[in-house]
Amino acid sequence: MKELSLWDWRRQVTTLYADVRQTPNPHAAWRHWRTTRDALFRGHAESPIERGTPFRALPYFDYDPALRHLVRLDPIAGGVEEVLPAGEDGDVRMRPFALTRGLYPTLGAELTLYWLLGYGGGVFLPFTDATSGDESYGGGRYLLDTIKGADLGMVDGWAVLDFNFAYNPSCAYSPRYVCPLAPAMNRLPGQVGAGERFSAP
Repeated sequence: MKELSLWDWRRQVTTLYADVRQTPNPHAAWRHWRTTRDALFRGHAESPIERGTPFRALPYFDYDPALRHLVRLDPIAGGVEEVLPAGEDGDVRMRPFALTRGLYPTLGAELTLYWLLGYGGGVFLPFTDATSGDESYGGGRYLLDTIKGADLGMVDGWAVLDFNFAYNPSCAYSPRYVCPLAPAMNRLPGQVGAGERFSAP
């Protein structure tokens, strides 16, 4: 049953990120994240990898501790709702609700966090950078998507933005998916050489 399979995928991803948040050593947490994602992509019925496609492991940049950030979030008042197409899932509605404070010295810009509208809601943080379309997926990568379980947590009121955990949306692997891509305001000018790379299936 498709619904049970997707439920299991979501549960495993949610559990994985809970493990990441509870692991004191970020590098060890990242290794666990990689290993678990490879297993899901390799063997789960909901893997975005097309059936019959040879698959060993997802490609990643090396872990870079300098790209783990704890940042403050400044509220955005009166954020205008944006509507992005998402194929058979319909449109994705979201509004900007917070701006990071602390990324600029390292990454050359701050990022906007979005609140996904609809039942329950959730935090969504997509971005592009100078690797997009070359070493990483051209449409950008995701760092947070709490509806899908991708949540790195907070420490003493500071948001954890560890770019080593950046990952490709499912549409990077299969035309079955239409993913909301990173808005123009979330383009970082420099290279973010961390997280998942892009390798065409």
